[in-house]
Amino acid sequence: MNYGKIVHILGILLQVEGLLMALPLLVALIYHEKCWLYLGIVLAGALILGTLLRLKKTKKEKIHAKEGFVITALSWLVLSLVGAMPFWISGEIPDFIDAVFETASGFTTTGASILTNVEGMSHGLLFWRSLTHWIGGMGVLVFILAVFSSNADDMYLMKAESPGPSVEKMLPKVRQTAFVLYSIYLGLTVLNICLLLIFGMPAFDSFCISFGAAGTGGFGVRNDSLAGYSTSCQIIVTIFMFLFGANFKIYYLIIFRKFRDVLKCEEVLWYMILYGACVVLVVIGIIHDVGSFGTALKEAAFQVSSIMTTTGYATTDFNLWGTMPKMVLVLIMFVGACAGSTGGGMKVSRWVLWFKQIKCGLSRFLHPRSVKKIRLDGKTVDQETLSTANIYLMAYLMVFTVSVLLVSFDGFSFESTVTAVAATQNNIGPGLGTVGPTGSYFAFSGFSKIVMIFDMIAGRLELFPMLILFAPSTWRRK
Repeated sequence: MNYGKIVHILGILLQVEGLLMALPLLVALIYHEKCWLYLGIVLAGALILGTLLRLKKTKKEKIHAKEGFVITALSWLVLSLVGAMPFWISGEIPDFIDAVFETASGFTTTGASILTNVEGMSHGLLFWRSLTHWIGGMGVLVFILAVFSSNADDMYLMKAESPGPSVEKMLPKVRQTAFVLYSIYLGLTVLNICLLLIFGMPAFDSFCISFGAAGTGGFGVRNDSLAGYSTSCQIIVTIFMFLFGANFKIYYLIIFRKFRDVLKCEEVLWYMILYGACVVLVVIGIIHDVGSFGTALKEAAFQVSSIMTTTGYATTDFNLWGTMPKMVLVLIMFVGACAGSTGGGMKVSRWVLWFKQIKCGLSRFLHPRSVKKIRLDGKTVDQETLSTANIYLMAYLMVFTVSVLLVSFDGFSFESTVTAVAATQNNIGPGLGTVGPTGSYFAFSGFSKIVMIFDMIAGRLELFPMLILFAPSTWRRK
């Protein structure tokens, strides 16, 4: 284990997090809020500690797969712990576990909140809360790679942090790939902000809501989430949530005019088909309650986009919908967005691979001597990718089952307990019952919140980095 390299990268991470805190500090100064002092203290502390961690030079620069997973898991834990400090020392979230829960929910783009009165928060800390979504959406390590990377072995960091069954370099160097990804991410975010401003959303709200849509997070700045904004703004957010839930490889191919390759992307095709089918089902389920087709279509399109991309914004209390539309939302919690997007969940590409494996297995029962290969995007999927996807499913079910059992000790209803774990592990935010779009996670015990903090980070990192971090063999010397 290359401990020196791990410490070095954690030092860079703390410096980056400290510098990013300058933005909410500036907002606090603009609004003449006292929280600028607390943000400044944490900012200075992060920069000093990060600099100290980087003082020692390391001879061994190579990053192996094990180091990549460990660095990624530790980075997200450190991000959450340090990022929680301004909430805690300011007293706006007085309980430290609650502060870490809120921050981890932000960085993992989950959007699950313990706050019962969002509008009572200061503008500076609300901005930091929403900015954590944007930072975590594409991944802070991807940002570090875009700025600092000069080593081909750093691909292990991108693989460990980027969601999906496989990660490929779109350009020859890791740094170039990371830079392109962040350029697309920033461009779409700026476009989202501009459109919201044009259609009348206040500037502060436009930035915070766009950060949440870009990171597919879901932290709002109003108690009613997005219900109080105009229909035009809700439609814009619907579109951008969907765009950020697609594989960013599509945008790369479009930018570089590789239109034939765009048509070969099966995952995005199924993503669009599934989205359309779910919207139709929800419209059928709620049209009698809302009274008009237009309203039903708007609410269905928004909520399906929000839940499927694991963003978590709401324009209505879907907790009051009938069984069928609520069931549609719960099921797509587990599907999630595309691989290579900012969304969570199991990812559409994995579901495509699992269905193709089932189809292939049934075909072998009927024709034992036949040899069939599973293909995705016109390419044969290797056995290692299929095996990893299957192991991920088993690990996912194990973590989900254990988490539900542990959280159930709090005594909440079956609906609240199961959807709370589903919403945190799939990085969605709102569930049903107590944790519905108008509820919060405040009433859960500190132990349950710790379990769900683990679920949020593990879900964002596709489970393996967090599980490897807690495996004794990871730290055992040869």
